[in-house]
Amino acid sequence: MTARRLDGKAIALQIRAEITEQVGQFVAAGHAPPKLAAILVGDDPASQVYVRNKERACQKAGIESLLDRMPVDTTQEQLLGRIAELNADPSVSGILVQLPLPSKDQGGAGLDERAVLDAVDPGKDVDAFSPVNVGLLMQGRPRFLPCTPHGIIQLLHRCDIETSGKHVVVVGRSDIVGKPMAMMLAQKDGSCGPRTANATVTLAHSRTANLTEVCRSADILIAAVGRPEMIRGDMIREGAVVIDVGINRVGDRLVGDVAFEEAEAVASATTPVPGGVGPLTIAMLLHNTLMAAKWQAEA
Repeated sequence: MTARRLDGKAIALQIRAEITEQVGQFVAAGHAPPKLAAILVGDDPASQVYVRNKERACQKAGIESLLDRMPVDTTQEQLLGRIAELNADPSVSGILVQLPLPSKDQGGAGLDERAVLDAVDPGKDVDAFSPVNVGLLMQGRPRFLPCTPHGIIQLLHRCDIETSGKHVVVVGRSDIVGKPMAMMLAQKDGSCGPRTANATVTLAHSRTANLTEVCRSADILIAAVGRPEMIRGDMIREGAVVIDVGINRVGDRLVGDVAFEEAEAVASATTPVPGGVGPLTIAMLLHNTLMAAKWQAEA
């Protein structure tokens, strides 16, 4: 068996074209363009690349972007003050704080990441990290869907992969991917997007007993554990769908959390790294920024 490769890059381009058209319609109706404000503290190279990619994606979609570069030694008070200014700025539709924030070892001031994320206005929290938005998601009435899980949902939907009645194993319990992914798939009414209803979800992690057996029970296996090639071929049931969220640098290679060639030999469908889930995350960030602008225009 050679698995079908799920082309996240192509699907992301399709979604971004749809968003560009919707932004054009929004502006033609007399509204100001949506505007995304990103805060980058310090000079982490990977974070700079991510922010630059988001800026470019905004530009192509007709969304304005504002990048606040703050020095590595920015204090908690200074950062919270800047977030408060952006919260109060009516021209700003969405706000994101690029993570990770610099640690003390990197010259940082010891910022409290949770307090920083909590300070973002829930109506502008396009990453969906606010406890208000997490709570709404848990109740099945989300304002925003978290970008990476939402990207995975779009991938499954547009590739016609059914989730209802299926056993989905999510490996990884992060607040950014694992937990919200499990919540979205377990909804009973599809309120968190297409194909987010009636899945049976197991949320596993690196310390799960008998992890191999748990993974092998999955119809759909989603790996988001942050360990290079941790999911091996013998952990995958023949014919399963494998979604690899990880992106890890090993020497001069970028690899996922799944041993791709081993997975491709047994799965029915897999996502490559790079080119799988990653491009969809930025596409859904653009989607959330447009949604925020629409809600604010109606307020």
